[in-house]
Amino acid sequence: MAQLPNINENFAEWYNEIVYQSELADLAPVKGCIVIRPYGWAIWENIKTVLDKRIKETGHQNAAFPLLIPESFLKKEASHVEGFSPELAVVTIAGGKKLEEPLVVRPTSETIIHYMFARWLKSYRDLPIKINQWCSVVRWEMRTRPFLRTTEFFWQEGHTAHETLEQAEAEAKMMMQEFVNLAHNYLAIPVITGQKSETEKFAGADKTYTYEAIMQDGKALQMGTSHLISQNFAKVFNMVYQDREGKTAYPHLTSWCGATTRLIGAVIMTHGDQKGLILPPKIAPIQVVIVPIFKSENKEQVLSVAQKIKKDLINCNVSVELDDDENKTPGTKFYHWELRGVPVRIEIGQRDIEKNQAVIADRLGTKNSVNLDQICAEIQKTLDDVQQKLFERAKAKLQSHWFKKAKLTEFVADLDSKGGAYQTGWCQNKECEAKLKEYKATIRCLLPERTFDVCFNCDKKSITDIIVAKAY
Repeated sequence: MAQLPNINENFAEWYNEIVYQSELADLAPVKGCIVIRPYGWAIWENIKTVLDKRIKETGHQNAAFPLLIPESFLKKEASHVEGFSPELAVVTIAGGKKLEEPLVVRPTSETIIHYMFARWLKSYRDLPIKINQWCSVVRWEMRTRPFLRTTEFFWQEGHTAHETLEQAEAEAKMMMQEFVNLAHNYLAIPVITGQKSETEKFAGADKTYTYEAIMQDGKALQMGTSHLISQNFAKVFNMVYQDREGKTAYPHLTSWCGATTRLIGAVIMTHGDQKGLILPPKIAPIQVVIVPIFKSENKEQVLSVAQKIKKDLINCNVSVELDDDENKTPGTKFYHWELRGVPVRIEIGQRDIEKNQAVIADRLGTKNSVNLDQICAEIQKTLDDVQQKLFERAKAKLQSHWFKKAKLTEFVADLDSKGGAYQTGWCQNKECEAKLKEYKATIRCLLPERTFDVCFNCDKKSITDIIVAKAY
């Protein structure tokens, strides 16, 4: 395999090469699309399994809605269609005939789901409605990058309806916290949370909550969002019900998407190094790889012990691979599994067997010998340590990229030279926000605090602190 580009000199190329060399994905024949290969899909399935369990435990049910949406549905809510128009893929011919009404390939499902909510909702007794969908969506991107921004990608989208605004807002905030827990406890990625500005919020939402991460190159990545949806959607789809007083009412809606295949890109860029991927053990398809080291005269004994270790680890609920390929050297195997980010490697040879031990090497560089009788306990401890160390290391990197600056003139040059997240004050004037566009930066989120007295751009009083950064 070709050597990876230098992570510090060409981060973008380093990222692309990791995606392809570690067999996470491959280029598709359709512009802007990728094929997610089995190893990449296994990572996605592990992320999906974790979040799907929590979605169900918090009272939601999974359902499936059509891929094709009548174009008129999107046009019902003005700001919604305006926000998505440049990204839409539209079907105009089907069955060899021109369609009477064009069908939009799903960019998101608010409209079709709200249409169905209107059919199902009759009384306050039907509330809350709490639905989630796992699917793919299509958004016609001009500039694509594997996992981070592709024409088609996979995600979950939750949609709920509630009696009161307070219930809806509590729902949106609860799900945001679930997404943060996923990032912290499984992806080992520390995040910044807050509310999107009016300019940056979801098209058609009253409020958008977001969780943002800062990658190793100093750029921000929006990991996911949770929205308090405008009642306009309920009104345009005639989503009415009889309330507790017998009057006609409109429900309060939410929409939230905290997990997309973009999260795989986030893991790569947060944890990877010059050797390749580093996968947090809790989402790694292969948590441990066993590399037996043998010669022809001791092959059977070494392989027999390696097989026993594998069996013991499987019984301990560890995902394990035994690499007994005789056509590759141990060094070649080490390189291969390090590139693919396997958290822990076990090396076992004749000398180790004679001492009733094996060598454990984790992906962060720690290496030691352990007794074979304690292999399960030692592996579990090592996996836990790697998971925790990855989070702590990423947290330290985030702090090193997080700066507090009072004025744009103090950090505008750094946005280009070293990136980073800049906490500053804002008067909430759109003209000041637009000034950031000149430097290809945006307000990533509004923070629930106020430490600056004056706006970053003008001399007006600051209303809230914000995070400014360049983003993927």
